[in-house]
Amino acid sequence: MPILDQHSFEFISRSAEQTRRLGMRLGALLRSGDVICLVGELGSGKTTLAQGIASGWGSLDQVTSPTFVLVNVYRGPDGQRLYHLDAYRLKDAGEAEDLDMDVMLEGGLLVVEWAERIREVLPPEHLWVTLRWTDDDQRDLVFAARGSRYENVLSAVKKQLFGVV
Repeated sequence: MPILDQHSFEFISRSAEQTRRLGMRLGALLRSGDVICLVGELGSGKTTLAQGIASGWGSLDQVTSPTFVLVNVYRGPDGQRLYHLDAYRLKDAGEAEDLDMDVMLEGGLLVVEWAERIREVLPPEHLWVTLRWTDDDQRDLVFAARGSRYENVLSAVKKQLFGVV
């Protein structure tokens, strides 16, 4: 487990619903151009968190894992788009670029599962979320902000959750 600093925090989720609600709080703070990177083994809760993010962001679409289609696009408020990219089946970061990542980065919110596989083509500023399965009902989530925009987002989430920054 990484050592936490002022740009990160850890959250222990006790259920899929709690993970989804945390994602909703986060999603409500996001806007077009933001990049959320999700990292964790199978079953760690990446898609569950993405479902919450999409819901909190304002999408009414049903969020499913994009593993086999690589990218799902969800509609949001005012015609905005949420791009949900699953990098698990990509051979390398170059394949992610071939998926028109620049369009995704400019045209909406981007949520990337298995982000470590395409780290080289992700913008340097983003929110990195490491999820870890601890048991059937519990997940450990570590949020790390890279850049001032994401530091502000994390501060707002911490204030909502804990009442402090």
